[in-house]
Amino acid sequence: MHLTQLNRECLLHLFSFLDKDSRKNLARTCPQLQDVFEDPTLWPLLHFHSLVELKKDNFLLSPALRSLSICWYSSRVQVCSIEDWLKSAFQRTICSRHESLVNDFLFQVCDRCPNLESVTLSGCGHVTDDCLVRLLRCCQHLRALRLENCARVTNRTLAAVATHGRALQTLHVDFCRNVSAAGLRRLSAACPRLALRAEHSATMIPDQLPRAPGTALRKLLPR
Repeated sequence: MHLTQLNRECLLHLFSFLDKDSRKNLARTCPQLQDVFEDPTLWPLLHFHSLVELKKDNFLLSPALRSLSICWYSSRVQVCSIEDWLKSAFQRTICSRHESLVNDFLFQVCDRCPNLESVTLSGCGHVTDDCLVRLLRCCQHLRALRLENCARVTNRTLAAVATHGRALQTLHVDFCRNVSAAGLRRLSAACPRLALRAEHSATMIPDQLPRAPGTALRKLLPR
């Protein structure tokens, strides 16, 4: 019996055991399997291990997507998470490309995946408040938002959770250094039923503008 003789339900079940690359490779073999690959019901979950994977054409974004995870564990995360004014010109160029890639992808998610229920972003130092605010506005069914080591996330995202995250039940903002204790307290007061976790976020040193030359010395001199 040839693979293409299986009915649609069996083919979808078979595809569900394959990773993204294997699904794409199998879909290239014939139009019938390509049609199975493009079935939205095959893609309720998406997990990415690096930003490079976001540029591939081996997945589908659709209203069927329920869970999205981008977990980038790389030495480059350390570079992308430091303050912009401390980066070299080369590092800023690379990080700018990464930021555009992540933001463009998340904007597509906002437009195509309104039924998203769970989002995990770890090591995504390029994710901005603008992206997360739009995500909360567009994905009204979002129940869990887990952020870890997202250096650009600030109290603005927390305020957006209070305003737009009506369905949100779980929020993690771990190691997000630009989230303050005051912002967390305001969110807890506004959303008392929200399961909020913020490991080390409020205790980390937030981003600061570079001091003008001689500032530290002037503070030490007697007045």
